[in-house]
Amino acid sequence: MSFNKDLLEKLMDFNEKYSPKFTLYLNERIYPIAHTSITNSPIPVNEPTTRGGVYFSDKFAYKMKCVVEDLSVVPLLTKKMLGPNTEFGELKITTTIDFDGKSVPIEIFTNLTNSVQTPNSIELSLIIVKLESV
Repeated sequence: MSFNKDLLEKLMDFNEKYSPKFTLYLNERIYPIAHTSITNSPIPVNEPTTRGGVYFSDKFAYKMKCVVEDLSVVPLLTKKMLGPNTEFGELKITTTIDFDGKSVPIEIFTNLTNSVQTPNSIELSLIIVKLESV
């Protein structure tokens, strides 16, 4: 994982207080995100490990849950999901927050761990792997 923890903490705080607009970029298409939560939570490993030889996992991870209401994204997620698929890819999400009195655009790179589809939306469970201010 490669990110500035201060920036991540600021993003989490800003998201909780102000609910900024997040955008998902996938296959050169843009999908608005209706709702986002970001948490730091334990994952089911006892020590840092390489998961299935595919990706590295710590004992704790910064996780995002995002709701996308445009269901045209669903078929594009197949090759992005972690798990038996070894050719997964990162999902890029962007937002803008106020940091030290300035508007700071942020790029968040995530791995998709799970998705739950309803008739009107899809909820994505993600692990943050990289965070950058641009």
